[in-house]
Amino acid sequence: MLPRKRAADDGEVVIETDTETTTTNNNNNNNNNAAASSFKKHRLDNCIIAADAATESTAKNGDNGARIGGNSDQTNSRVVESSPSIMALGDANHTEIDEDLHSRQLAVYGRETMRRLFASNILVSGMQGLGAEIAKNLILAGVKSVTLHDEGLVDLWDLSSNFVFSESDVGKNRAFASVQKLQELNNAVIISTLTTKLTKEKLSDFQAVVFTDISFEKAIEFNDYCHNHQPPISFIKAEVRGLFGSIFCDFGPEFTVIDVDGEDPHTGIIASISNDNPALVSCVDDERLEFQDGDLVVFSEVHGMTELNDGKPRKIKSARPYSFTLEEDTSNFGMYIKGGIVTQVKQPKVLNFKPFREALKDPGDFLLSDFSKFDRPPLLHLAFQALDKFVSDLGRFPVAGSEEDANKLISIAGNINESLGDGRVEDVNLKLLRHFAFGSRAVLNPMAAMFGGIVGQEVVKACSGKFHPLFQFFYFDSVESLPTEPLDPSDFRPLNSRYDAQISVFGSKLQEKLEDAKVFIVGSGALGCEFLKNIALMGVSCGEQGKLTITDDDVIEKSNLSRQFLFRDWNIRQAKSTVAASAAASINPRLNIEALQNRVGPETENVFDDTFWENLTVVVNALDNVNARLYVDQRCLYFQKPLLESGTLGAKCNTQMVIPHLTENYGASRDPPEKQAPMCTVHSFPHNIDHCLTWARSEFEGLLEKTPAEVNAFLSSPVEYKTAQRNAGDAQARDNLERVLECLEKEKCETFQDCITWARLRFEDYFVNRVKQLIYTFPEDAATSTGAPFWSAPKRFPRPLQFSAADPSHLQFVMAASILRAETFGIPIPDFVKHPKMLAEAVEKVIVPDFEPLKDAKIVTDEKATTLSTASVDDAAVINELIFKLELCMENLPQGFKMKPIQFEKDDDTNYHMDFIAGLANMRARNYSIPEVDKLKAKFIAGRIIPAIATSTAMATGLVCLELYKALDGGHKLEDYRNTFANLALPLFSMAEPVPPKVIKHGDMSWTVWDRWILRDNPTLRELIKWLKDKGLNAYSISYGSCLLYNSMFPRHRERMDKKVLDLAREVAKAELPPNRRHLDVVVACEDDEDNDIDIPQISIYFS
Repeated sequence: MLPRKRAADDGEVVIETDTETTTTNNNNNNNNNAAASSFKKHRLDNCIIAADAATESTAKNGDNGARIGGNSDQTNSRVVESSPSIMALGDANHTEIDEDLHSRQLAVYGRETMRRLFASNILVSGMQGLGAEIAKNLILAGVKSVTLHDEGLVDLWDLSSNFVFSESDVGKNRAFASVQKLQELNNAVIISTLTTKLTKEKLSDFQAVVFTDISFEKAIEFNDYCHNHQPPISFIKAEVRGLFGSIFCDFGPEFTVIDVDGEDPHTGIIASISNDNPALVSCVDDERLEFQDGDLVVFSEVHGMTELNDGKPRKIKSARPYSFTLEEDTSNFGMYIKGGIVTQVKQPKVLNFKPFREALKDPGDFLLSDFSKFDRPPLLHLAFQALDKFVSDLGRFPVAGSEEDANKLISIAGNINESLGDGRVEDVNLKLLRHFAFGSRAVLNPMAAMFGGIVGQEVVKACSGKFHPLFQFFYFDSVESLPTEPLDPSDFRPLNSRYDAQISVFGSKLQEKLEDAKVFIVGSGALGCEFLKNIALMGVSCGEQGKLTITDDDVIEKSNLSRQFLFRDWNIRQAKSTVAASAAASINPRLNIEALQNRVGPETENVFDDTFWENLTVVVNALDNVNARLYVDQRCLYFQKPLLESGTLGAKCNTQMVIPHLTENYGASRDPPEKQAPMCTVHSFPHNIDHCLTWARSEFEGLLEKTPAEVNAFLSSPVEYKTAQRNAGDAQARDNLERVLECLEKEKCETFQDCITWARLRFEDYFVNRVKQLIYTFPEDAATSTGAPFWSAPKRFPRPLQFSAADPSHLQFVMAASILRAETFGIPIPDFVKHPKMLAEAVEKVIVPDFEPLKDAKIVTDEKATTLSTASVDDAAVINELIFKLELCMENLPQGFKMKPIQFEKDDDTNYHMDFIAGLANMRARNYSIPEVDKLKAKFIAGRIIPAIATSTAMATGLVCLELYKALDGGHKLEDYRNTFANLALPLFSMAEPVPPKVIKHGDMSWTVWDRWILRDNPTLRELIKWLKDKGLNAYSISYGSCLLYNSMFPRHRERMDKKVLDLAREVAKAELPPNRRHLDVVVACEDDEDNDIDIPQISIYFS
C-alpha cells in the first residue's frame, strides 16, 4: 500500500489561483455551445422562414435585407451597426475561443489573431460562386459578422459555381438565397443581407470589404472612400472570368503587418562567441540555423560575455548553417565561457498601399504564380480593363464563341494599350484575349474555390495583421485546362442546364466526359469535403455512365467543423463519408455517389478489387498520411490511372499530378524523414520544450495505457503470459513484469487518497529524485572522457524542484495525475479534488520518503541507444522471481479485477489528458530552465496536431480541379499540367510542369515505372525465363511476395522449370488468390549478357 501522512494540526494551506475560474468559464462556454447546438436547427428554420418570406417582397419592392446568426433570433431590415470605436484591426477582447472547435486554426493563427477575427465585420458584395466561397471561408474562420450584398437574382447559370444555390432558388435574390446554408457553417457568426444599391457611406460599418462583381468606375469610388477613411477600410476587388482571375488589395496608406510569415522565431544554441569586430558566433551542430543576413537577434543565458544578455536586438550578417557574424565589436566584452541561446526578433512591417485609381495606371510589380508566364500579368491587367470597358459600353459580357465580340474586346484592349505610351504591352497575345472574351461571363467552380481561398486569407490579414498581404495585383490563368481539340462556336451554345457556364468555356463534349467519369475520392476530411463540393458543381459523375466512390473510415469530431464544411454539429460521431456524400448530393441531386467506410489498403483489396480499379477514370487523394498516399500511388501505377494528389499544412498547400506515362509517380520522390531526438536527450538531457513534451507523452502512454493493458494481459491469461515472458527472457520481459508487479502491489490504489499519494510521489520521483540522481552521477563540473565539460551545449544543467501545495502548477499536476490514476483503477472521483484548498489538505497527508542517490546508477548518454533497458546475465533468474511474486500478489486481488487502460485523446479538454501531459512537460522544463508552454501549445506539440485552415484547403482543391479538366479530357501533354506549391502567408505561388518518369533503356527497348509486362496463358517457369531471354535479359531470381520461386544458384530449383508459375506460387509461397483474381504478379531480377543488373517492370502472369 502507498504510505499516508496524518492531517496537519497547524492550520490550513491557502492557495490563491485563478485556474479554477478559467476552467469553469471554459466549461460554461462549452455548455452554452452545446445548448445552442441543440436549439440551432429550430432557430434557423424560424429565421429562414422569415428570410424566405422577405425574398418575394425584396425582389419586388427592394427591401433592405435580413440578419440571422450570432445571438439574435430575429430577422432585421438592416445590417448591424458597427461600434464607432472599432479599430481597423478588430478589438481583440471579443469573446472566449472554443478551442475544441478551432484547435487546428489556432495552431496557425494563435489566440490574438483569432480574437481580432472574432471582432471583425466583413462585407462580401457579389454572391455568385466567388462571393459564396469567400463568405464560406470567413464564416468558418469565425469572424464577428459577414454581410452579403447582391442586387441580382439567382439564375441557372449560377449553379455552375455556387454551392449554396439549388434549382429551387432560381429567381430569388442571391444574398437571401445564400443565408440559410452559410449560417449553418457557424452559428456564432452574424450573417446579414443587403439587397439594394450600396452606398459608400455604408462601408464604414466594416473593417474589410470585398467586391467580386463591380465596375472599375464604382470600384474607384468605393476604394477612394475606404482608402481615405479613418481608420482605413481594407478594400479587396476580386474577379473570376472563365479560366482567368484577378485580385487587387488596398489596406490603406499605412498598414502594419504584425507577423510577415507566421513562422515561430528561429533559435540557435551557442557554442562559442569570439572577442572580435565583428564577432563570430558559432552554434552547436544539433540543427541548422535558419537566420538570414539582416535579421535581428537577442541573446540570453550567455555565461562570461554577459554584456550580450541585455535584451537589445542586434543585427547579423554572413549567416551560415551553423554560424553568423554580429555587427558589433565584442573586443572589450567579457570572455565567453559557456551556454547561451540566440533568438530571432521578428519585426513588424509597414506597407504603403496605393488606391485603385493610381494602381491601375502604375501597378508596380505583379505577384507571379507561373514563371513560364512571366509576361502574362501585364497582358491580363490590360484584358480586365478592356472587359470592363466592353461591359460598360454594351451592358453585357461577350458571348461565348462570338468572334465579333472577341474582336470588339481585342480592339478595346488595343486602344487602351496604345494610350499607355511607354508602359504599353509590346506583345499582345490575341489568341489569349480571344479565350478570355469567350469565357468572360462564366464563373467556374474550381476558379472560385481557388480564388475564394486566396481572398479569404487576404481578409484575415486585413483584420489581424497576421501574414503579409498581397501587394497589390495578382493575375492568374489556366488556359491549359481548355480541351486540346479545337472547338466549334456551336459547342459553347447553352443547353439550358446547370452546367451552361462551364459549357461556355469548355464546350459540351468535355461536359459529357465529366458527367460519365468514374471517380474515386480517398478521404472525406477537409480536402474531401471541398473536392465533393467542386465535383458536384462541375457535374463530374453526374451522367448515366458516371459514378463517384468516396471512402473514409473516420467519424466526425467537433474539431472538424471549422474547415470540413459539409459537416454540422448534429453530425458529430457519424461516418464522415456518409454525411459528406449526402451533403454533396444535396448540392447536385444528379450526382451518382456511393459512400464507403473502408480504409484503403492491402486488407481491403477484396472491396477495392481489380475490377474496381480497372473501371476507374481518375483517382483523387484527400488523405492525411504518407503511407496511405503511397499505397494509393502504387495502385494507380499498377492499373495506370491518373492520380491527383494534394496536401495542406497551415497556410501552405501543394498539388501533384500523377499522369500515366507522362509524369513520375508520387512515391518517386520522398521528403527526408523528420529528425528524431536521441532517446537519451529526451529522457535525461532535454534542451527544448519539444523534448519535454515527447517525454511527457511517452510517460502518459506507459503509465496509463501500456501498463494497465499489460496488467490485464497477465490477469486474463496468467499461464500464457508467464510462459511468454519466460520464453522472451530479456530486459523487455523483465521490465514488463516489474511494471505489472509495481502496479498490483507497491503502487496499487484502492481509494482516491491512494491515487493522490501516487500522484504526489510521482512528482517527487520525476522532478526531484531523478534530477538529484542525475546531478550526483554527473555533477556540474563533470568532464567527458576527452576532458571536455560534460554539461556543454546543447546539454542544460538541471535543478530539482521543491514541491509546494501553494504553487498552482504543482497542485494541477497532482489533480490531473490522481484523477487519471483513479480512472485506471475504476475508483470514483470525489468533487473535492477540483477544489485547491481541499486537495492541498489531502496532499499534505502524503509521506514523502527521503532520497539517497545511488553510487552505481547507470544513466544512458549514448545518442545512438534505442532503449533505456540494459540486459543482464541475471535476467532469467529475476524474471522467475518476479513471476513468483506476481503469483502471490494475484491471490490478494478481488475476483474479476481488471484495470482500465486510457488511450490518449487530445481533443477532449475535460478528460485531463492534456492537463497531465502539459503538467509533466512544464515541470520538467522548469527542472532544466526551459521556457514553459500553455496547455494549448502543449496540445499542438504532444498531440501532433497538423495546423489547418479552410483557405489553403479551398485553394488546393480548386487547383486540383483545374487539373481534373485536363485529366478527364485526356489529350493533354506533360507541359500542360501543373504541380503547385503555395504559401498564402507570404503570399507565394509556385507552379511548374511535373517531372517526367525516369526512362530505363535496354537494347532497342525502353520502359518507365508505369509499364507492366504481361504474359498470358499461364506459362511455365521455363517459358517465362525464355520469354525474357528473347529480350536479351537473363533472369536469375523470381519471387512472389516475399517468397523465392526460383534462383539460378540453387540446383534444386531447376527441378521446377516445367511447373506452371501459378502452381509454384501456390505450392511454394502458399499463395491464396481471391476467386475473382485472374493473374498474379512476380518480381524478376535480371542481368544483361555483360552481367549488369537491369531493373525491369513488374511481370503479371495471367491464367484462365
